[in-house]
Amino acid sequence: MCEGGSTLWFPKMELGNFSGASQLGSCFRRNNISNEIRGHITSPWFSTIFGLIGLCSNLFAFCVLVNSSRKMHSRSRSSFLVFLCGLVVTDFMGLLVTVCIVVPYHFIQFDWRVVDPGCHLCNFMGLAMVFFGQCPLLLGATMAGERFLGIYRPFSRSINMSKRRAWILVSLVWALGFFLGLLPILGLGDYSLQYPNSWCFLTLLHDAKNVAFSLIFALLGIFCVGLSFFLNTFSVVTLCRVYHDSESVQRRRDSEVEMMIQLLGIMVIASACWLPLLIFIVQTALQDFSSANQIPEATEKLLLIYLRVATWNQILDPWVYILFRRAVLQRIYPSIKTRPSIVSLYPVISSSLRRKFTQESVLQ
Repeated sequence: MCEGGSTLWFPKMELGNFSGASQLGSCFRRNNISNEIRGHITSPWFSTIFGLIGLCSNLFAFCVLVNSSRKMHSRSRSSFLVFLCGLVVTDFMGLLVTVCIVVPYHFIQFDWRVVDPGCHLCNFMGLAMVFFGQCPLLLGATMAGERFLGIYRPFSRSINMSKRRAWILVSLVWALGFFLGLLPILGLGDYSLQYPNSWCFLTLLHDAKNVAFSLIFALLGIFCVGLSFFLNTFSVVTLCRVYHDSESVQRRRDSEVEMMIQLLGIMVIASACWLPLLIFIVQTALQDFSSANQIPEATEKLLLIYLRVATWNQILDPWVYILFRRAVLQRIYPSIKTRPSIVSLYPVISSSLRRKFTQESVLQ
């Protein structure tokens, strides 16, 4: 998602003056934005540079993750890297798709009524905005759940979770995000052209279908952020509680801490970038406009501002993986040494059970 920083504007659409108005798709609606804002023009190069920085950051992060995955032999860390790779791919493709539409618009100022009278391009972009916006939140919640089980049920998880199963989970998240994006195309609400006519997104009009879809999108995102916060909080508290315990050794401590630091970074960035937009959508959907067919000018402007804030999630996410690695942290803080292990949450496990896992590890 990258509706960049540019606020270029072409003359307000007057559907009644357009010869093909009767054949225009549902994505076109009357805007009540004044033509006076045509004077507020920002260079289209801002959107271009903004998108390129995000694409390069995600591409670099993907290379770092692939290199780390090749050197990683720990199953727990390997499965976690699969989720990180899925998140990077999602962010990269989201930026690529939207940049390919938004940037050309800012440079050539094409008329959507001529280029896309049937709203096919607008529906595609709306689906992409919903899919690539919701999937990082869903993946964040999935990763939080994976780490929660990895800390609370270390033995069962290490046996059951593999790279293949991790990729299956990522694919299921993508499938859920795609299904959510299809809902307006299937009839639950509409995707519509948004101010300043350079991008398409869900419609905040007050009819039942658009309100329902807006609430589904926003509440699902808020639920994912809340679930991530809940699971990560418990995981961090548990990790701190056992960090200095002197009971018997079970697993590597430094890897657990590294994964939790990265996951907390992802959660903080997602919360700061997405919650303002999601809360705004809920508030707007529950408001009572004076006209059910028009969106107030202030609402149009705020939606664009919050969307730009949300876009920073895709720019900042990759730097969590790039910067918060053990190799980088140890250079910044040389006092950090690789710890031999972390204590299991279950120090009362019988010695026979411990011998069983030790023997299985030797046989493998």
